[in-house]
Amino acid sequence: MTASIATAHGAAHTAILGIGSYRPSRVVSNDEICRHIDSSDEWIRTRSGIIERRFAEPHETVQLMSVEASRTAIERAGIAAAQIDCVIVATVSHLMQTPAVAPLISEELGATPAAAFDISAACSGFCHGVGMGSDMVRCGTAKYVLVIGVERLSDITDPTDRGTAFIFADGAGAVVVGPADVEGIGPMVWGADGSKFDLIRQNETWIDVLNMEHAEMPTLRMDGNPVFRWASYEMAKIANEALDRAGLTVDDLDVFVPHQANMRIIDAMARALKLPDDVVIARDISHQGNTSAASIPLAANALLESGEAKSGDTALFIAFGAGLSYAAQVVTLP
Repeated sequence: MTASIATAHGAAHTAILGIGSYRPSRVVSNDEICRHIDSSDEWIRTRSGIIERRFAEPHETVQLMSVEASRTAIERAGIAAAQIDCVIVATVSHLMQTPAVAPLISEELGATPAAAFDISAACSGFCHGVGMGSDMVRCGTAKYVLVIGVERLSDITDPTDRGTAFIFADGAGAVVVGPADVEGIGPMVWGADGSKFDLIRQNETWIDVLNMEHAEMPTLRMDGNPVFRWASYEMAKIANEALDRAGLTVDDLDVFVPHQANMRIIDAMARALKLPDDVVIARDISHQGNTSAASIPLAANALLESGEAKSGDTALFIAFGAGLSYAAQVVTLP
Protein backbone atom coordinates (compact mmCIF):
# COMPACT_ATOMS: atom_id res chain seq x y z
CA MET A 1 0.00 0.00 0.00
CA THR A 2 1.28 3.45 -0.92
CA ALA A 3 1.68 5.71 2.10
CA SER A 4 -0.46 8.84 2.19
CA ILE A 5 1.60 12.01 2.54
CA ALA A 6 -0.02 14.79 4.55
CA THR A 7 -0.72 18.10 2.83
CA ALA A 8 0.66 21.27 4.36
CA HIS A 9 -1.88 24.04 4.94
CA GLY A 10 -0.95 27.68 5.26
CA ALA A 11 -2.61 31.08 5.39
CA ALA A 12 -5.43 32.03 3.06
CA HIS A 13 -3.98 35.52 2.65
CA THR A 14 -0.56 37.12 3.01
CA ALA A 15 0.74 40.65 3.44
CA ILE A 16 3.84 42.71 4.11
CA LEU A 17 3.62 43.25 7.87
CA GLY A 18 6.60 45.53 8.40
CA ILE A 19 9.31 47.34 6.44
CA GLY A 20 12.69 48.82 7.27
CA SER A 21 15.70 50.26 5.47
CA TYR A 22 19.32 51.24 5.97
CA ARG A 23 21.08 54.02 4.08
CA PRO A 24 24.88 54.24 4.34
CA SER A 25 26.32 57.31 6.00
CA ARG A 26 28.54 58.52 3.14
CA VAL A 27 26.83 60.82 0.61
CA VAL A 28 28.64 60.97 -2.74
CA SER A 29 27.98 63.91 -5.05
CA ASN A 30 28.12 63.91 -8.84
CA ASP A 31 31.11 66.20 -8.63
CA GLU A 32 33.01 63.54 -6.69
CA ILE A 33 32.10 60.92 -9.30
CA CYS A 34 33.31 63.25 -12.06
CA ARG A 35 36.81 63.30 -10.60
CA HIS A 36 37.31 59.89 -12.24
CA ILE A 37 35.23 60.14 -15.43
CA ASP A 38 34.84 62.70 -18.22
CA SER A 39 31.38 63.94 -17.26
CA SER A 40 29.55 66.67 -15.35
CA ASP A 41 26.87 67.11 -12.74
CA GLU A 42 24.49 68.40 -15.41
CA TRP A 43 25.11 65.42 -17.72
CA ILE A 44 24.54 62.88 -14.92
CA ARG A 45 21.34 64.59 -13.75
CA THR A 46 20.00 64.77 -17.31
CA ARG A 47 21.01 61.22 -18.17
CA SER A 48 19.87 59.47 -14.99
CA GLY A 49 18.12 61.88 -12.61
CA ILE A 50 20.76 61.16 -9.96
CA ILE A 51 21.87 64.10 -7.83
CA GLU A 52 23.79 62.08 -5.24
CA ARG A 53 24.10 58.52 -4.00
CA ARG A 54 25.18 56.61 -0.89
CA PHE A 55 28.38 54.55 -0.60
CA ALA A 56 28.97 52.26 2.36
CA GLU A 57 31.88 52.92 4.68
CA PRO A 58 34.15 49.94 5.47
CA HIS A 59 32.16 48.99 8.60
CA GLU A 60 28.84 49.12 6.72
CA THR A 61 28.95 45.58 5.44
CA VAL A 62 26.22 43.68 3.61
CA GLN A 63 25.51 41.92 6.91
CA LEU A 64 25.38 45.10 9.02
CA MET A 65 23.09 46.95 6.61
CA SER A 66 20.80 43.92 6.37
CA VAL A 67 20.57 43.45 10.12
CA GLU A 68 19.76 47.12 10.75
CA ALA A 69 17.03 47.20 8.08
CA SER A 70 15.64 43.89 9.32
CA ARG A 71 15.43 44.95 12.96
CA THR A 72 13.20 47.85 11.97
CA ALA A 73 11.01 45.65 9.77
CA ILE A 74 10.63 43.03 12.51
CA GLU A 75 9.76 45.62 15.14
CA ARG A 76 7.17 47.23 12.87
CA ALA A 77 5.68 43.81 12.09
CA GLY A 78 5.08 43.31 15.80
CA ILE A 79 6.80 39.95 16.02
CA ALA A 80 9.98 38.59 17.59
CA ALA A 81 12.96 37.55 15.48
CA ALA A 82 12.63 34.04 16.91
CA GLN A 83 9.25 33.72 15.14
CA ILE A 84 10.82 34.04 11.69
CA ASP A 85 10.84 30.74 9.80
CA CYS A 86 12.85 31.76 6.75
CA VAL A 87 15.33 34.50 5.77
CA ILE A 88 15.72 35.29 2.06
CA VAL A 89 18.50 37.68 1.06
CA ALA A 90 18.51 39.11 -2.47
CA THR A 91 21.98 40.38 -3.38
CA VAL A 92 24.72 40.23 -6.00
CA SER A 93 27.36 41.90 -3.87
CA HIS A 94 27.99 39.47 -1.01
CA LEU A 95 31.53 38.70 -2.14
CA MET A 96 31.76 35.20 -0.71
CA GLN A 97 30.30 32.69 -3.11
CA THR A 98 29.53 30.24 -0.32
CA PRO A 99 28.21 30.13 2.32
CA ALA A 100 25.40 32.61 1.83
CA VAL A 101 25.20 35.71 4.02
CA ALA A 102 21.61 34.89 5.06
CA PRO A 103 22.57 32.42 7.85
CA LEU A 104 24.88 35.04 9.41
CA ILE A 105 22.10 37.63 9.32
CA SER A 106 19.62 35.15 10.79
CA GLU A 107 22.02 34.29 13.63
CA GLU A 108 22.73 37.93 14.48
CA LEU A 109 19.01 38.74 14.51
CA GLY A 110 18.19 35.76 16.74
CA ALA A 111 16.15 33.94 14.10
CA THR A 112 18.17 30.69 14.13
CA PRO A 113 17.22 27.93 13.21
CA ALA A 114 15.19 29.63 10.45
CA ALA A 115 15.95 28.48 6.92
CA ALA A 116 18.27 31.05 5.40
CA PHE A 117 19.57 31.46 1.86
CA ASP A 118 20.61 34.03 -0.73
CA ILE A 119 19.14 34.52 -4.20
CA SER A 120 20.88 36.13 -7.17
CA ALA A 121 18.34 37.81 -9.42
CA ALA A 122 20.04 41.22 -9.51
CA CYS A 123 17.67 44.20 -9.42
CA SER A 124 14.55 42.03 -9.45
CA GLY A 125 15.74 39.87 -6.54
CA PHE A 126 13.66 41.63 -3.87
CA CYS A 127 10.40 41.13 -5.79
CA HIS A 128 11.38 37.50 -6.36
CA GLY A 129 11.86 37.16 -2.60
CA VAL A 130 8.51 38.76 -1.73
CA GLY A 131 6.74 36.41 -4.13
CA MET A 132 8.49 33.34 -2.78
CA GLY A 133 7.93 34.39 0.81
CA SER A 134 4.24 34.90 0.15
CA ASP A 135 3.99 31.45 -1.45
CA MET A 136 5.76 29.87 1.53
CA VAL A 137 3.25 31.39 3.94
CA ARG A 138 0.33 30.30 1.77
CA CYS A 139 1.46 26.70 1.48
CA GLY A 140 2.40 26.34 5.14
CA THR A 141 6.17 26.08 4.73
CA ALA A 142 6.60 29.18 6.91
CA LYS A 143 4.48 31.55 8.95
CA TYR A 144 6.81 34.56 8.83
CA VAL A 145 9.42 35.18 6.16
CA LEU A 146 12.03 37.94 6.29
CA VAL A 147 12.93 39.22 2.82
CA ILE A 148 16.00 41.45 2.44
CA GLY A 149 17.33 43.34 -0.57
CA VAL A 150 20.88 44.53 0.04
CA GLU A 151 23.82 45.72 -2.06
CA ARG A 152 27.33 47.14 -1.74
CA LEU A 153 27.67 47.85 -5.44
CA SER A 154 30.48 50.33 -4.78
CA ASP A 155 32.69 47.25 -4.26
CA ILE A 156 32.08 46.01 -7.81
CA THR A 157 31.79 49.31 -9.69
CA ASP A 158 34.67 50.65 -11.77
CA PRO A 159 34.98 54.36 -10.81
CA THR A 160 36.57 55.07 -14.22
CA ASP A 161 33.80 53.48 -16.32
CA ARG A 162 31.77 56.37 -17.71
CA GLY A 163 28.77 54.12 -18.37
CA THR A 164 28.26 52.85 -14.82
CA ALA A 165 30.34 54.83 -12.31
CA PHE A 166 27.59 57.38 -11.65
CA ILE A 167 24.72 54.87 -11.41
CA PHE A 168 25.33 52.27 -8.73
CA ALA A 169 25.16 52.69 -4.96
CA ASP A 170 24.71 50.89 -1.63
CA GLY A 171 21.93 50.22 0.87
CA ALA A 172 19.49 47.70 2.31
CA GLY A 173 15.76 47.23 2.72
CA ALA A 174 13.77 44.49 4.43
CA VAL A 175 10.18 43.35 4.87
CA VAL A 176 8.41 40.73 6.94
CA VAL A 177 5.87 38.67 4.99
CA GLY A 178 3.23 36.85 7.00
CA PRO A 179 -0.44 35.81 7.27
CA ALA A 180 -3.20 38.40 6.94
CA ASP A 181 -6.98 38.65 7.21
CA VAL A 182 -7.31 40.07 3.69
CA GLU A 183 -5.11 39.77 0.64
CA GLY A 184 -2.04 42.01 0.77
CA ILE A 185 0.27 40.49 -1.85
CA GLY A 186 -0.98 39.82 -5.36
CA PRO A 187 0.20 37.10 -7.74
CA MET A 188 3.77 37.52 -8.90
CA VAL A 189 4.56 37.93 -12.58
CA TRP A 190 8.17 37.01 -13.23
CA GLY A 191 10.52 35.81 -15.91
CA ALA A 192 13.82 36.32 -17.68
CA ASP A 193 15.15 36.91 -21.19
CA GLY A 194 18.46 35.08 -21.39
CA SER A 195 18.98 36.20 -24.98
CA LYS A 196 19.94 39.57 -23.47
CA PHE A 197 22.22 38.03 -20.84
CA ASP A 198 25.26 40.11 -21.87
CA LEU A 199 23.64 43.55 -21.53
CA ILE A 200 24.38 43.77 -17.78
CA ARG A 201 27.13 41.59 -16.39
CA GLN A 202 30.52 41.28 -14.70
CA ASN A 203 33.30 42.31 -17.04
CA GLU A 204 35.27 39.14 -16.19
CA THR A 205 34.50 35.69 -14.82
CA TRP A 206 36.38 34.45 -11.77
CA ILE A 207 38.28 32.02 -14.02
CA ASP A 208 39.35 34.95 -16.20
CA VAL A 209 40.55 36.80 -13.11
CA LEU A 210 42.60 33.84 -11.88
CA ASN A 211 44.32 33.66 -15.27
CA MET A 212 45.31 37.34 -15.21
CA GLU A 213 48.90 38.30 -14.47
CA HIS A 214 47.65 41.21 -12.36
CA ALA A 215 44.27 40.14 -10.97
CA GLU A 216 41.62 42.78 -10.32
CA MET A 217 38.14 42.62 -8.86
CA PRO A 218 35.51 41.96 -11.56
CA THR A 219 33.26 44.98 -12.04
CA LEU A 220 29.86 45.66 -13.55
CA ARG A 221 29.35 46.63 -17.18
CA MET A 222 26.10 47.68 -18.83
CA ASP A 223 25.03 48.33 -22.41
CA GLY A 224 22.76 51.20 -21.44
CA ASN A 225 20.75 52.02 -24.59
CA PRO A 226 19.23 48.56 -25.22
CA VAL A 227 18.55 48.14 -21.50
CA PHE A 228 16.76 51.50 -21.50
CA ARG A 229 14.59 50.53 -24.49
CA TRP A 230 13.78 47.10 -23.07
CA ALA A 231 12.89 48.36 -19.59
CA SER A 232 10.97 51.44 -20.73
CA TYR A 233 8.53 49.58 -22.93
CA GLU A 234 8.57 45.85 -22.20
CA MET A 235 8.16 46.33 -18.45
CA ALA A 236 4.89 48.23 -18.91
CA LYS A 237 3.43 44.97 -20.27
CA ILE A 238 4.62 43.10 -17.17
CA ALA A 239 3.16 45.80 -14.92
CA ASN A 240 -0.22 45.53 -16.64
CA GLU A 241 -0.12 41.74 -16.33
CA ALA A 242 0.55 42.04 -12.58
CA LEU A 243 -2.44 44.39 -12.28
CA ASP A 244 -4.62 42.01 -14.31
CA ARG A 245 -3.65 39.03 -12.17
CA ALA A 246 -4.44 41.03 -9.04
CA GLY A 247 -7.86 41.91 -10.47
CA LEU A 248 -7.07 45.63 -10.52
CA THR A 249 -6.44 48.51 -12.94
CA VAL A 250 -4.18 51.55 -12.78
CA ASP A 251 -7.15 53.48 -11.38
CA ASP A 252 -6.96 51.31 -8.25
CA LEU A 253 -3.34 52.22 -7.55
CA ASP A 254 -2.21 54.69 -4.92
CA VAL A 255 1.53 54.19 -5.33
CA PHE A 256 3.94 53.07 -8.06
CA VAL A 257 7.32 51.76 -6.86
CA PRO A 258 9.48 50.71 -9.80
CA HIS A 259 13.10 49.64 -9.53
CA GLN A 260 15.15 52.80 -9.20
CA ALA A 261 17.32 52.25 -12.27
CA ASN A 262 17.04 55.56 -14.08
CA MET A 263 14.65 58.50 -13.78
CA ARG A 264 13.97 58.49 -17.51
CA ILE A 265 12.96 54.82 -17.36
CA ILE A 266 10.65 55.53 -14.41
CA ASP A 267 8.98 58.39 -16.30
CA ALA A 268 8.71 56.34 -19.51
CA MET A 269 7.03 53.47 -17.64
CA ALA A 270 4.59 55.85 -15.94
CA ARG A 271 3.61 57.28 -19.34
CA ALA A 272 3.26 53.83 -20.91
CA LEU A 273 1.02 52.71 -18.02
CA LYS A 274 -1.03 55.94 -18.26
CA LEU A 275 -0.94 56.32 -14.50
CA PRO A 276 -3.51 58.75 -13.07
CA ASP A 277 -2.08 62.04 -11.82
CA ASP A 278 -2.85 61.19 -8.19
CA VAL A 279 -0.67 58.05 -8.16
CA VAL A 280 2.45 58.66 -6.07
CA ILE A 281 5.58 57.62 -7.99
CA ALA A 282 8.78 56.66 -6.16
CA ARG A 283 11.77 58.65 -7.40
CA ASP A 284 14.25 57.72 -4.68
CA ILE A 285 17.02 57.35 -7.26
CA SER A 286 17.65 61.10 -7.21
CA HIS A 287 19.36 60.92 -3.80
CA GLN A 288 20.06 57.21 -3.39
CA GLY A 289 21.29 56.02 -6.79
CA ASN A 290 20.62 52.56 -8.19
CA THR A 291 20.93 50.01 -5.39
CA SER A 292 19.80 46.98 -7.41
CA ALA A 293 17.98 44.51 -5.11
CA ALA A 294 17.67 47.13 -2.34
CA SER A 295 16.03 49.85 -4.43
CA ILE A 296 12.34 48.95 -4.08
CA PRO A 297 12.23 48.49 -0.27
CA LEU A 298 14.37 51.62 0.16
CA ALA A 299 12.04 53.64 -2.08
CA ALA A 300 8.83 52.25 -0.55
CA ASN A 301 10.01 52.93 3.00
CA ALA A 302 11.06 56.46 2.06
CA LEU A 303 7.54 57.22 0.77
CA LEU A 304 6.00 55.87 3.98
CA GLU A 305 8.36 57.78 6.26
CA SER A 306 7.86 61.04 4.33
CA GLY A 307 4.08 60.70 4.41
CA GLU A 308 3.79 60.68 0.61
CA ALA A 309 2.37 57.16 0.96
CA LYS A 310 0.50 55.67 3.89
CA SER A 311 -0.20 52.30 5.43
CA GLY A 312 -2.96 50.51 3.53
CA ASP A 313 -2.14 52.10 0.17
CA THR A 314 -2.23 49.85 -2.88
CA ALA A 315 1.18 49.79 -4.57
CA LEU A 316 2.64 48.22 -7.67
CA PHE A 317 6.21 46.89 -7.32
CA ILE A 318 8.14 46.13 -10.51
CA ALA A 319 11.84 45.40 -10.95
CA PHE A 320 14.14 44.43 -13.80
CA GLY A 321 17.83 43.92 -14.27
CA ALA A 322 20.70 41.59 -15.15
CA GLY A 323 19.71 38.31 -16.65
CA LEU A 324 17.63 40.01 -17.99
CA SER A 325 15.27 39.14 -15.15
CA TYR A 326 12.08 40.81 -14.00
CA ALA A 327 9.30 40.47 -11.41
CA ALA A 328 6.24 42.43 -10.36
CA GLN A 329 3.38 42.24 -7.87
CA VAL A 330 0.67 44.44 -6.38
CA VAL A 331 0.93 44.85 -2.60
CA THR A 332 -0.72 46.67 0.25
CA LEU A 333 1.81 48.88 1.99
CA PRO A 334 2.31 48.03 5.69
